[in-house]
Amino acid sequence: MTLLWEKLARPIMFTLDAERAHELGMASLKAGLARPFYKKCDDPQFSSIERFGLKFSNPIGLAAGFDKNGEVVVPLASLGFGFVEVGTVTFEPQPGNSKPRMFRLPEHYALVNRLGFNNDGAKAVAARLRSIDRKCVIGVNIGRNRSVPNEEAVENYVACLKEVHDVSDYITVNVSSPNTPELRELQREASLSQLLEALQAANCALGEKPLLVKVAPDLSTAEIESIADISISLGISGVIATNTTTARPGIDDDLAKRIGNGGLSGKPLKEMSKRVVETIYERTGGKLPIIGVGGVFSAEDAFESIAAGASLVQVYTGFIYGGPTFPREICTGLAKILRSRGFHSLDEAVGSGL
Repeated sequence: MTLLWEKLARPIMFTLDAERAHELGMASLKAGLARPFYKKCDDPQFSSIERFGLKFSNPIGLAAGFDKNGEVVVPLASLGFGFVEVGTVTFEPQPGNSKPRMFRLPEHYALVNRLGFNNDGAKAVAARLRSIDRKCVIGVNIGRNRSVPNEEAVENYVACLKEVHDVSDYITVNVSSPNTPELRELQREASLSQLLEALQAANCALGEKPLLVKVAPDLSTAEIESIADISISLGISGVIATNTTTARPGIDDDLAKRIGNGGLSGKPLKEMSKRVVETIYERTGGKLPIIGVGGVFSAEDAFESIAAGASLVQVYTGFIYGGPTFPREICTGLAKILRSRGFHSLDEAVGSGL
């Protein structure tokens, strides 16, 4: 099955524009064409994973950005993902940035996107999630509408949270996308404290769900530590590290200029993400759960993120390149690594590399 993807399906898909290929992949999942690849990853090594009050069948999740509107959560879970994060969802629907806005860098196993939170809006996504037969943990990633200035961001985020609260197992606050103007300014200490405090108050009033914050890889160590401190003080359930980067590590200048602005994901992001995971883990003494994301293309990559302090791992670009068998391969491979290194549980491995 893996060879079928690598030798036939992926070369065909990669002849298409990246966003068109993504649309085709989504249509294939909706139509059930990935059914031959369905297989749960239920290795005994992952029989007791509990994070922020939720139980996970395995630690490998799909990051936000792939299923923005909650259209294929069930088939994605059937491919072996232990959790799927939908979004980014905004309160009002919006079309996103102008096309082309997604680009592959195959020689670097990377993607650049400047999609700009294109989605159907919180009300439509919530209605869709309300109707599905849940087969995994579902997170909803929320962001600010492009038309809303940062001065009004709190109200916009709170309105979005209220719409998706009842259909979310956990909610992620996205303040780190590089593709909505000035959004990353919300990671600054005063702005972030105000935003997270308001969201946590709304969350508790509705019946508390785990609330996470997703951060950028381009922050200084002091900025990362500040976010970790704020998260602990406000009772935030966890941090997702990291979003895409505006840097172009290892990318030729001419190629970078041809593609233009946007967030880079994939293998070049790996070490940047790992640094943020390590910083948060060390700052909080391992008390704040971290979902590591960035540059995970193999089970060994996933293990490295966990050893750096992540208690769960998300993938995105690796899934694009690896195809429908990818989540199960990562999951089973990670279980073998844990056993081979003498770990009796995933928890024992978290932060073991520090």
